[in-house]
Amino acid sequence: MNIYSKIAKHLVAVDCIIFGYDILEKEIKLLLIKRSFKPAKGKWSLAGGFMIENESLDESASRILFNLTGLKNVYMEQSYTFGEVNRDPGGRVMSISYFALILIQDIDDQLKALNGAHWRSISRLPELIFDHSAMVARALDELQHQIKVKPVGFELLPEKFTLVQLQDLYEAIYQKKVDKRNFRKKILSMNLLQKFDEKERETSKKGAYYYKFIPERYESFRKKGFYFNLDVN
Repeated sequence: MNIYSKIAKHLVAVDCIIFGYDILEKEIKLLLIKRSFKPAKGKWSLAGGFMIENESLDESASRILFNLTGLKNVYMEQSYTFGEVNRDPGGRVMSISYFALILIQDIDDQLKALNGAHWRSISRLPELIFDHSAMVARALDELQHQIKVKPVGFELLPEKFTLVQLQDLYEAIYQKKVDKRNFRKKILSMNLLQKFDEKERETSKKGAYYYKFIPERYESFRKKGFYFNLDVN
């Protein structure tokens, strides 16, 4: 028996804001697609789709991400529900947005090409359909807050990185410069990084030591009341 048979039905969609970090260009980038169907066919869009039967919101987001990138088990968080009445000219559609952090080099290039996906700099985004620009702005604001209080920034870096590369990442997300001395002092004082003897010499004659984030140590510290704080100016 359908108890709610007389209640109006609305469509539920999921849109994914997929962030990546270009370590060479020192830029946060967003994975966009050219929409292949009406309305707004041919316009720039986030990756998205409608929920299917017997699928949770998280499962929908993971499916959409996997179909576009070939990646599973990546960092992903639900961001916000967008439900303005006329947000989608195709019908009454509510969309739940998620943001994901992936390594640009990990994406499946065949799937990327098949879906017509392109990485675009967050500072030079094209016009996006519907309210997708608002979705991106909210997700970026949330990411800027998250990296201050959680070690999520490491999701955007390779396993080994230098402190310079780590600071470059934070500056790309904050979209402003941070104090080098204060940044290094704070990150090293938390004792969450493993230092290697190996140096990165491609961008520096002197070379900078490589480091690695230790998630197990962070979890151990967190359970004891440790608070991650990398709020720097």
